[in-house]
Amino acid sequence: MAYGFVIDLEKCVGCHGCSVACKGANGTPPGVMRSRVLRGTEGTYPNAVRTIRPVLCMMCEKPACVAACATGASTIREEDGIVIIDKKKCIGCKSCIEACPYGARFLVENAEGYFGTELNEYESVAYEGMPKMTVDKCDFCIEHAGTGKPDPVCVQACMAEARIFGDLDEMKKLVTERKGDVYLAKEDTGPRVFYLPTVTA
Repeated sequence: MAYGFVIDLEKCVGCHGCSVACKGANGTPPGVMRSRVLRGTEGTYPNAVRTIRPVLCMMCEKPACVAACATGASTIREEDGIVIIDKKKCIGCKSCIEACPYGARFLVENAEGYFGTELNEYESVAYEGMPKMTVDKCDFCIEHAGTGKPDPVCVQACMAEARIFGDLDEMKKLVTERKGDVYLAKEDTGPRVFYLPTVTA
């Protein structure tokens, strides 16, 4: 089953609960974010509005990162469409980072934790899957996919219930019904993460 992800911008309050939960659950090093919330403005005074857009790996059907990877470390899993990184093949060249139009990839630049070179017990375990000079990103909490376990951590943590994860076809139906769209559609990468619009008066 291919997976899809929907974020309802009408419900999202930009609380960063998704980002914090993701950080805690995955134990990513300093400077590495699998889930983020972008804030900006649209329009001009007096009609300017504040915008909030949570972002993560878009799990594209035509991922620019995979095409740019020289070692074959970045691939798409055939069984569910999740874009993964083989850390044993990744050489940290950053080609995929530069190719991704969504800013969803980060380089683990060193082996330090939040308190310097001496890692605490949690960091020493978490960082085993994120070696120095390899690229890291969201993987839809891949350990849950297809196992019947709970949704990705960010979905569970969302107090506004703005995130929906599941079968790609079902997600597409919802997006069609609500006239949703993808982020940076002009990039033509075929994202599997969709956004439902805010309701205008």
